[in-house]
Amino acid sequence: MGLRNFFDRIEPNFTKGGRWEKLFPVYEMVESFLYTPKTVTTAAPHARSYVDMKRIMTYVVIATIPCILMGLYNTGLQVNTAIGTYGASGWRAAIIEFLGIGFDPQNPIGNMVHGLLYFLPIYITTLVVGGIWEVLFATVRGHEVNEGFLVTSMLYALIVPVSIPLWQVALGISFGVVIGKEVFGGTGKNFLNPALTGRAFLYFAYPAYMSGDTIWTPVDGFSGATALSVSASQGFDQLAANGVTWMNAFIGTIQGSFGETSTLACLIGLAFLLITKIANWRLIVGCMAGMVGFSLLLNAIGSDSNPMFAMPWYWHLVTGGFAFGMVFMVTEPVSASHTNMGRYIYGALIGFMVVMIRVINPAFPEGMMLAILFGNVFAPLIDYFVVQANIKRRAKRHV
Repeated sequence: MGLRNFFDRIEPNFTKGGRWEKLFPVYEMVESFLYTPKTVTTAAPHARSYVDMKRIMTYVVIATIPCILMGLYNTGLQVNTAIGTYGASGWRAAIIEFLGIGFDPQNPIGNMVHGLLYFLPIYITTLVVGGIWEVLFATVRGHEVNEGFLVTSMLYALIVPVSIPLWQVALGISFGVVIGKEVFGGTGKNFLNPALTGRAFLYFAYPAYMSGDTIWTPVDGFSGATALSVSASQGFDQLAANGVTWMNAFIGTIQGSFGETSTLACLIGLAFLLITKIANWRLIVGCMAGMVGFSLLLNAIGSDSNPMFAMPWYWHLVTGGFAFGMVFMVTEPVSASHTNMGRYIYGALIGFMVVMIRVINPAFPEGMMLAILFGNVFAPLIDYFVVQANIKRRAKRHV
């Protein structure tokens, strides 16, 4: 029984006169997410597929679960490790002490609970503020709130530092939803990834809160550099001296944004998306080819002044947000290229650009966010030239 029918039984006149849509449009999103959408094709021809928007969005959210779990564990691990040196304070520490869990970094349950206390406020703020904007635009335009925001909210919460103030969380998701999506017509009509748009806005508007050595572990007095910042300043061969091994980076027990540190978790999510055919494998192949190819070229060229030239491709894969961006952002079907050849080119462009930004630009050791937004802008142009090339080739064939 749908929510509409439930309320009709309680109050028969509740849904008459449009009061349901006017007063409680958020319930339409809940109903659509939990039940089969009530919108069907009534006129011929009929295009039938088991894949609808709800299924796609649900599968993407499911694919993020490994990243969420690893993010909870790693956040608690980093915080509990730092507390051993710098001490505990704040309401989270009070809750942990009240529950009697303790701050032992060797306790996986304690790490998960402590990480959850950081993740929940960020995600709840994202969901509430972004949901308000979604409902507002849906009400004005007279359509239902769809499941697209569930994916946007989850991805956005996973790509911000755990130390970010909640007012910035609200500001960033507002910018991402409104400027990155709704002004272009909403879900399916945006040419930029909304989650990355919000993250980019925060990075350029409040760089002190989004970069540096003190933002990744929210413990007063703690300072810890990311693998990319160490590589940019000292060279990747010095990562081991800073306690970062390739396996640590692959599993995800290093400094970084909440859900981006674990390449293993990202690859598990990728496998699920590929098996369910939600993600297009051509985008992955193109992105990996662009990253590996340009990395090998820079390794061959070398540099006496820039240690990033020597960083091999397998370190680029496990550091920063490359794996997360490749799995959940590059494969995003709306803002990516839609032609098969265009997908190869689009992915390769992003793979090339992320290495270009990381290596050539010394002021910005991370590059996946900007590379994907750059690719989003050029995706329509890539598809245009691919289509035109196909038209010319067919025209020559039938001359």
